[in-house]
Amino acid sequence: MTQPLPELHIGVLGAGTVGSQVIRILNEQAEDFAARAGARMTVSGILVRDLNATRDAAIDPQLLTTDPHEVICGKDILIELIGGIEPARSFVLEALHQGISVVTGNKALLAAHGPELYSVAAASGADLYYEAAVAGAVPVVYGLRESLAGERITKIVGIVNGTTNFILDAMATKAVSYAEALKQAQELGFAEADPSADVEGLDAAAKCAILASLAFHTRVSISDVEVEGITKITAEDMSEAALSQRTIKLLAIAERRIGEDGVEGVAMRVHPALVPLDSPLASVDGAFNAIVIEGEYAGRLMFSGQGAGGAPTASAVLSDLVAAAHHRVYGGHAPRESVYAHLPILDSGSTQTRYQIRMVVEDRQGVLSDVAGIFARHGVSIHSVHQRNEEIPGTCIIVATTHLAREADLKAVVTALASSEVVREVASAIRVEEE
Repeated sequence: MTQPLPELHIGVLGAGTVGSQVIRILNEQAEDFAARAGARMTVSGILVRDLNATRDAAIDPQLLTTDPHEVICGKDILIELIGGIEPARSFVLEALHQGISVVTGNKALLAAHGPELYSVAAASGADLYYEAAVAGAVPVVYGLRESLAGERITKIVGIVNGTTNFILDAMATKAVSYAEALKQAQELGFAEADPSADVEGLDAAAKCAILASLAFHTRVSISDVEVEGITKITAEDMSEAALSQRTIKLLAIAERRIGEDGVEGVAMRVHPALVPLDSPLASVDGAFNAIVIEGEYAGRLMFSGQGAGGAPTASAVLSDLVAAAHHRVYGGHAPRESVYAHLPILDSGSTQTRYQIRMVVEDRQGVLSDVAGIFARHGVSIHSVHQRNEEIPGTCIIVATTHLAREADLKAVVTALASSEVVREVASAIRVEEE
């Protein structure tokens, strides 16, 4: 006689875009999920801010509450989807201290307090899963934690924010301004009313920190990531990129390399970058995400897919939920924090990169020589120079692309050019990534 499956009680913090999809899919496919997990998973409490708000019909109003402790206490697994640091941190810690496994999509929380959460989870024997925190439905967290556990990762380069990718893609393909592209993103629901976390690069930086921690077995926080957003990118920058057979993407980059002191360390940065049109990252359009991982043994791997949205992100949450439930029934644990490497965080100024600098200069003899002299004095070599007439009489445009140089030296060049008597304006300085 077949034994009935055990029942696990699930608490859900948040019933917004992702939370409502998680609950709907779990209810609609309850039998499939029970078979996969080895247990029936019953949502028995849902935390919301407003009991009377309009929400998905699949959500039983009897399960709604504004009391977080009612949702947490006595549960087997807690799904945290409210975002932000507090009160999410307090709620997650409360659950972990009680031995309740947690599934979260909260990249800001993990980037800021990951070590604390890992420590409490390990002490109580609870699981901590967070596939949904990075790149939505793209299984890059699982890939790094488990599939590539035998690999030595050397570099990660990725498009990890769907909002900024949508904006930059619209600017490139529709020839619209940044402001127009942002408005489109907001109208379509890809950008929040306050898009600053996305367009300033902070969301991508939190994800970069998480990926670097996993890849390099070293504790990394968002404060270790150098960040530059996309708010200064113009239609002219996009046109210039097209002329050089490139496009502009907001990239999150984490790499293992030897520092200037000869010691191996980790460097991380988020910034707009020019990528060649034949790069796989250049073809990532709309709100999609893509992450390229380079390993010493496996070579180059690429993960791509929908990086945002209710259903894609819910898919990642449910994957973690099945794993956590399976462990509850059959034993075992999620991978614990792996920080044995203790690699130092390298100074961002020592990073080797390339710049494309577009400037408006005086249209007279000797200007190009003066400009080249500024580069030379800071130890930066020029790879190519293009000059064309400007609409303003007496001026022209110079676009200079450098060879690899130290970030600090490249920034010094930009500063020196801006204060030079022959340069009217440094219109843009964008990094070049030949990925």
